[in-house]
Amino acid sequence: MRYLLKLFVPGMALAVCVGALAQGPTYKLGRTPSEEEIRAWDIAISPDGKELPPGSGTAKEGAIIYAQKCTKCHGPTGEATPSGSGLVRRIGPNNTPSPIWPLATTLWDHINRAMPRYEAGSLSANEVYSLTALLLYWNSVIQQSDVMDAKSLPKVQMPNRTMFVPLHPNYKQHMACNPNLVKCFDSASEK
Repeated sequence: MRYLLKLFVPGMALAVCVGALAQGPTYKLGRTPSEEEIRAWDIAISPDGKELPPGSGTAKEGAIIYAQKCTKCHGPTGEATPSGSGLVRRIGPNNTPSPIWPLATTLWDHINRAMPRYEAGSLSANEVYSLTALLLYWNSVIQQSDVMDAKSLPKVQMPNRTMFVPLHPNYKQHMACNPNLVKCFDSASEK
């Protein structure tokens, strides 16, 4: 028993030291990102569309882009396919895309970040505006000739917007903080 105790105590001391080293501040891996890199990653679009880039598009322009880049997954008319979800609203309360997007800026943000599949982020701002306009047109939210841009898109009233939790009154304060910083987020909500 005494022999095991003599091995156990140094073993525990070694384990604690290794654990402490693992918590050290320097691993000599990676680097702090530059301000330019952080700006490139910070692509979130707020409800008021303040971060929307310059550009514009119409449903007619979107139809051409859709035919080239979207039909593979979403079908030629926005109907669901085995490899992609439907994009055209159906009769009833729980159909896409209008019911799942409370704000047109959120739809723009999703297309910009995630489409086309396996090529996310490859669309230009004009292409994203055009595709957003096409989906809004197909779902009878806007007219075919309406131009979507950074000024007009945030003004679009989505049909199912009232079915979502309303924006926090201080959402702009929350957007100013990095939401991953809980302390910052909590202090903004207390004000």
